[in-house]
Amino acid sequence: MQQKIQDLFRKMCDKDESEAFFYADQLAKIGTEEVLSKLLELLRSEDFDEAYLAARALSKMGDNQVALEPLLEVIHSKSNQHRNGAFVEMLEGFDLSNNFVDLFRIYLFGNFKASLLAKELLDSVEFDITPRVLKKAEKHWKHFINNTNAESDDFILKKDEVETMLQEMRDLFNENQ
Repeated sequence: MQQKIQDLFRKMCDKDESEAFFYADQLAKIGTEEVLSKLLELLRSEDFDEAYLAARALSKMGDNQVALEPLLEVIHSKSNQHRNGAFVEMLEGFDLSNNFVDLFRIYLFGNFKASLLAKELLDSVEFDITPRVLKKAEKHWKHFINNTNAESDDFILKKDEVETMLQEMRDLFNENQ
């Protein structure tokens, strides 16, 4: 089994391999602690292709929640700012119910693809929202407002969406009082 795992990693990381996705998926199915550890190492790789394939495998693993935080770190990393949409796509394979603020930040500050994917997740995942989550989201929104051209069409569209979202969250807590 050890040799099979090593072969799969070698094939997955081979730049000339046309079936790299297949090998990533095979590693996800194996899903051992050893595979998880190596995938987490590759996720932090400077090589975008290796990091992407590792993210793909991690998102397809059964017991993968331990990999969520490292994946979010890769997404939020400045070095991936212009290509993090590919990583955001992999978030679909995780339980995101406690990660509203992370997705909200990606929606606000991510590139076009990352922002679009984060918005889809914000609209489709059922989150555990607390007053603290609302407060953090409001803090990121204020930061976004202070660092964005308030006259751009993108800003105006986001402003309407975010203010509606935040108001719905506020209303949720006002109803419970």
